[in-house]
Amino acid sequence: MGALILHAVAALVVGTHPAVADLTPRQKAALVVVSPGTRTLPRPLGALVFVDQEGGPTRVFPDLPPAHAAAAYTTASQGYSAGRATGLALRSVGVGVDLAPVLDSPDGPLGSRQFPRASIGVAFERGVVSVGAGSCIKHFPGLGSAAISTDDRPHVDAVLRPREVAGFRAAIKAGAPCVMTNHAFYRKLGRRRASLEPATYRLLRSLGFRGLTITDSLSIVTPFPADWPVAAARAGADLLLFTRAADAERAIDLLLPFARSGGLDAHVARVLRFRARYVVG
Repeated sequence: MGALILHAVAALVVGTHPAVADLTPRQKAALVVVSPGTRTLPRPLGALVFVDQEGGPTRVFPDLPPAHAAAAYTTASQGYSAGRATGLALRSVGVGVDLAPVLDSPDGPLGSRQFPRASIGVAFERGVVSVGAGSCIKHFPGLGSAAISTDDRPHVDAVLRPREVAGFRAAIKAGAPCVMTNHAFYRKLGRRRASLEPATYRLLRSLGFRGLTITDSLSIVTPFPADWPVAAARAGADLLLFTRAADAERAIDLLLPFARSGGLDAHVARVLRFRARYVVG
């Protein structure tokens, strides 16, 4: 996913402390969809704002830390300091959650976005959360074995690596509140891409994770298949990310029957708890 500023559509329609039972099906569907915004247009009041502020060239705010790309850090202390500075800077501009760090293995297709060791990325995450900002580790269960980024091709095969998964486990133990799942295909997980595959979320929860899950951008193909929003939610995704506004609106419409049946309620409850913690202002 490229460097975009994103916000929860639900910020437009829900109150400060809503209860799941008080929400309409459309409000529930809107609450689990994340759509693109910009740095210049006004944000909805009470928006839960996410950005890609990984470092180096992958920064929504080029004047804010981290100045260096992940590959440039060599110690956990450097990673922690960078994460702390990033969390403070983002909160100062009204951003609650950094979609970082990347915990994919350093031999993967993302180049300078990958830390030399997972422990440095975990330290970055610890720094971000230490100042009250949210950190969303990615791209579970790891893209290190992929030949190409899922941003560049809609079908990418990858292999589960225990050592790569261990990096995510360490970040979860360190308090990561959010995990992003990727779009690669893993034979051991099932026939669907990881973001839509229930086995992905079972594996993640088996690591002790109890926080919020979010897909990588489902705007990877145009138009996206109509079954994707419900499939992702059924699989275990709490938030569905889209990088085109029209896709986000379409996803809300497609989720309405599932929302009416109560299928989104557990996701909505987790999103509301997360939102209460990380909305700035």
